[in-house]
Amino acid sequence: MLDRPCHRQLTLFDEPDEPLDSEEGVQKDGIDPTRADIKDGLDELFAIAGKYRSGNEYMKLLNFVKGFRFYSPFNAMLIHTQRPGAKYVATPKRWSERYGYNVKVSATPITILRPMGPVMFVFDVTDVEPGPWARPLPPEVVNPFDIRRGTIGNELDLTIANAKRDGISISDHQAGSQLAGSIRRAPNPGTLNAVKSKRPDLTYETVPKRYEMLLSTHLSKEARYATLVHELGHLYCGHLGTPDPKWWPNRSGRSRVAEEFEAESVSYLVCGRLGIETTSDEYLSGYLQAAKGEVPEISVDTILRAVTLIEKMGKDYLPLRPKKKAQ
Repeated sequence: MLDRPCHRQLTLFDEPDEPLDSEEGVQKDGIDPTRADIKDGLDELFAIAGKYRSGNEYMKLLNFVKGFRFYSPFNAMLIHTQRPGAKYVATPKRWSERYGYNVKVSATPITILRPMGPVMFVFDVTDVEPGPWARPLPPEVVNPFDIRRGTIGNELDLTIANAKRDGISISDHQAGSQLAGSIRRAPNPGTLNAVKSKRPDLTYETVPKRYEMLLSTHLSKEARYATLVHELGHLYCGHLGTPDPKWWPNRSGRSRVAEEFEAESVSYLVCGRLGIETTSDEYLSGYLQAAKGEVPEISVDTILRAVTLIEKMGKDYLPLRPKKKAQ
């Protein structure tokens, strides 16, 4: 929550994703969400798909995106809207070359966004059949929703380091478990050293300090990460405004309920896609029960963009934000 201690927490913007990972058979896809044509199309899709105002349908969407962790949040959403029962999708070439499976003649393709391009067509595991040289399908194909890690690796440290590029100062505090974290606009000017380059060694560049975040020291590493993601969810959903609309939108002035619902949704997806169990689902379910199943006025598009960015922040050092040109 904003400028307030965040209770109960235990609970994109610019860089394209990587291409197919040939070692794991995992498609790390994505889009450039700054492209106006994609953004307008997604906004229109959510306007048409009014069913996501229903709490039951919204939670189905979140659970699908959470479980479909081999794909970007946006493509998982697109797969769900076209084939809610999908388990694992891949291109015909991948099915053939990696697994020895062929697409059935009667199969209907699923359209997703291609990295650095428009769209690509993929098929679910139920749309293919073994060919003469078929190999046993690995666990990530047969039971993709069962794959869990459940622990934090370098995601916490990398995310904290990448937060500095947006001027976020993150400090420890000694509050109890009910004061997990908070974020606010920095009341006093200052600077931070953000990573500029990682090769051959880490180099840094000074950036203005814009925000201050506190994280409780009385939390496990996983709980600290969940709290960090929740607070970043507030920021990247625009609840504190924005220093540049090209980075994330200015959506300040929403209701506290809507802001918390969006931030909890971000935390639920990011942590869930890592296999980390939080109590975000309890918060979301409790609200929906109290609201008789109605989702507050939120932006699913903005939530997915925040999830996409935060996931990137936990994988590698991101380039610094471009400096504004002098007028």
